Amino acid sequence: MKKLDWYILKKFLITFFFCILLFTIIAVVIDISEKTDDFVKSGLTTRKIITNYYFGFVPHIMALLFPLFVFIAVIFFTSKMAGRSEIIAILASGISYRRMLVPYWIGGILLALMLWFANHMLIPRAQELRTDFEARYVNGNSSYNPLMRTTSNIYFRVDTFTYAGIHYYDTGSKSGGPFFMHKIIKNQLVYNLRAETIRWDTAKKKWSLQTVIERKIHPLKEEVSSETTRDMNFNFKPFDLSRDEYAKNKLTTPELNQFIKLEELRGSEQINELKIERYKRDASAASVMILTLIGVAVASRKVRGGSGMHLAIGFLTAAMFILTDRFSTIFSTKGNLPPLLAAWIPAFIFIVVAYFFYRRAPK
Repeated sequence: MKKLDWYILKKFLITFFFCILLFTIIAVVIDISEKTDDFVKSGLTTRKIITNYYFGFVPHIMALLFPLFVFIAVIFFTSKMAGRSEIIAILASGISYRRMLVPYWIGGILLALMLWFANHMLIPRAQELRTDFEARYVNGNSSYNPLMRTTSNIYFRVDTFTYAGIHYYDTGSKSGGPFFMHKIIKNQLVYNLRAETIRWDTAKKKWSLQTVIERKIHPLKEEVSSETTRDMNFNFKPFDLSRDEYAKNKLTTPELNQFIKLEELRGSEQINELKIERYKRDASAASVMILTLIGVAVASRKVRGGSGMHLAIGFLTAAMFILTDRFSTIFSTKGNLPPLLAAWIPAFIFIVVAYFFYRRAPK
């Protein structure tokens, strides 16, 4: 690392953190103005609102626009350097354009790794805080509304041969019933379990069944037994029965991987949405590197329009990136586009865009 590398890297990181912190403050102020009535109705103290909501909201909004603010930061400070003829001086001193990109790569890798780790481990916990608070105090989600928290007729697949269902389930008390479970092998019913009620035992981390009738069906006979109570260690948890639309955002990557396997086993219709969320956690981090290269290539040329022209090109490119991302997501969730390809299509397209701008950059 030379003095020039430290000079560029310092400008890169300072500009980025200044931009994203400034935008976050603006976003928080706007959010407070929109939710003031909800905060007053909640009866919570300022400290509770900050810890239970804004500790989740701030990481969420920062992660949402993280790649774009890396892009804007690179364009902004590189354009300023080009306007002051610093880029011309660097290249005229004998330093190649590729060598000049080294501090940009270092800064981009650092920020990409930061976003990658946050996407996998930190942002899901922040999303849990934010969505739970909004569900309870802002949106009146059925999970918290005593009049609307009951889910009817839940059917799902437990494993390869086993199917289960609950006629009524209360997400608040984590209990419901009647409950049934069938095991079918070669189109033949071989096992049946029924219970009047099913309840999640928080202490034992198991399901507790009441008034249980169990049938084991053999070719020439049938075994029937009954019990007052029975504890069962099923592979589904209360979280899996809540039908939370934000479920995929609340899970860390190891938890999301397990959830995807379980939903695949059940034949869930929402499996593509879960997979896209998983793959985007990697793709968004990779997009930081791509957008960094595009930003340098766009802003390093000294033009008459100055920073304004560079920023205009940058915002247009950012808008195209967002549109590409949204279209690929819709084609996957509503069509037959593979989730892995849908998550990485924006990155693949903008790698070509980055190469185009790189070829046109002043060397």
